[in-house]
Amino acid sequence: MSVPATDPPHVPDGQPGDAPAEAPAAGAKTPGEPREEPVQPDEEHLTGPLPEGVRERVVSLASDTLDTLPPDQVPLMLRPFARFQPVRRAKLAATPLAAAVENDTRFRQRIADRVREALPDLATALDAGRAPAAADPLDVAAAAYLLRPSGWSRIVEEIGQRVARERAEAMTEQAAEETRRLQEQVSALRNQAKAEAERFRTELEAARKEIEALRRQLRQAREEARKAEQAQQRAEQTLARIRGQAQADRQRAEAEQRRLRNRLAEAEAALEASRKAARAGRSLDDMRVRLLLDTLQDAAQGLLRELALPPLTERPADTVEAVSPTAAGPLDLAQHARENDDPALLDQLLALPQAHLIVDGYNVTKTGYGTLTLSEQRFRLLAGLGALAAQTGAEITCVFDGADLVEPVLLATPRGVRVLFSRQGETADELIRRLVRAEPHGRAVIVVSSDREVMEGVRRAGARPVPATMLLRRLARG
Repeated sequence: MSVPATDPPHVPDGQPGDAPAEAPAAGAKTPGEPREEPVQPDEEHLTGPLPEGVRERVVSLASDTLDTLPPDQVPLMLRPFARFQPVRRAKLAATPLAAAVENDTRFRQRIADRVREALPDLATALDAGRAPAAADPLDVAAAAYLLRPSGWSRIVEEIGQRVARERAEAMTEQAAEETRRLQEQVSALRNQAKAEAERFRTELEAARKEIEALRRQLRQAREEARKAEQAQQRAEQTLARIRGQAQADRQRAEAEQRRLRNRLAEAEAALEASRKAARAGRSLDDMRVRLLLDTLQDAAQGLLRELALPPLTERPADTVEAVSPTAAGPLDLAQHARENDDPALLDQLLALPQAHLIVDGYNVTKTGYGTLTLSEQRFRLLAGLGALAAQTGAEITCVFDGADLVEPVLLATPRGVRVLFSRQGETADELIRRLVRAEPHGRAVIVVSSDREVMEGVRRAGARPVPATMLLRRLARG
């Protein structure tokens, strides 16, 4: 049954009906629903479940009606399905729709009103207690179930029984037709099976003869295969013996090769070690000799420039032996430096060719600005030494005591200044003595420290000790 107000609704295939779910009581009002006259409960009831065809038609009408109702008139159980398409809603919400029509009298009345408006002739005939003969029985039963005229339950049950009988008859005819078709197929298959059986018997006889011939050939082939297998076993045994001998020879050769490689590696390692030792010793000696020669050369050139003496030839008097006065030596200059902290003396020492200034870092900083932290002391001293290196061009090495350091010290080393920390278990004084001993004899090495033991030790090694106050005054002068 369709409603002219919209396109004809699509009636889905039959779906088994479920037991009606709980729904709001008949006559329940939702918020915002307009006031209506109370609906009297039905006195008639079906004696059994709603016939399947009638149920499907009622569900389709209820699904189409949902699209015409405002949201506040849609039963609560159907509101989740209100946005579905009518066809999809009729499939997925068939049980809730049937339950709402059965239990919600107002919702069923709204569907009945829509049916009455769309099919007035059918509604009038049902109200008069008769069913139109030309109308679709399912439409008549669905309209009677919704409109609930007098005797509606009888109309629904009679139409349901008639539709069930018609369906049963149709199914019986269909089953009979299917049975006849299957019988014909069985007869044809039997005839075909007889023909196939005869053909198979003929083929089986031919196959038996062929199998017998193949068996004879198989026995002959097995005998030949047995002989070939014996020959193969003898060949494999010979091959295994040859392979074992070859494997033993190869293992002996590999062992001898590894031994020779080990001896060659040991010889190469010894040769490389001797070469490294020779290069290290020669490199250190060459460095010291070259540094001493550069020092002597720079000293000679500086002396020639300072004196500006013309070239002289040897005089006869120069060959006469006599006692000459003793000139002031490095020890005399060092003794003078200990007694006087004039920074001009430090400038004279740094003006010597290839001069190397070694500074006892913490000795100087604790003498000049011991109230600062160690990091601030280092920063202030290195800043002054960087400026001194830029002014004089001398080689400067600053030594700090690193015995108590728990982690590396990050420093921005100035250009021209070498910063060293003593190793674990070594003091800065010992590192200074090792630096002095590493220099060649004859080079101008100046050690800045007020430690008497350090000064005496470097003096014996040929260096020139100066007090820390001399360097501090020189750095303060800028």
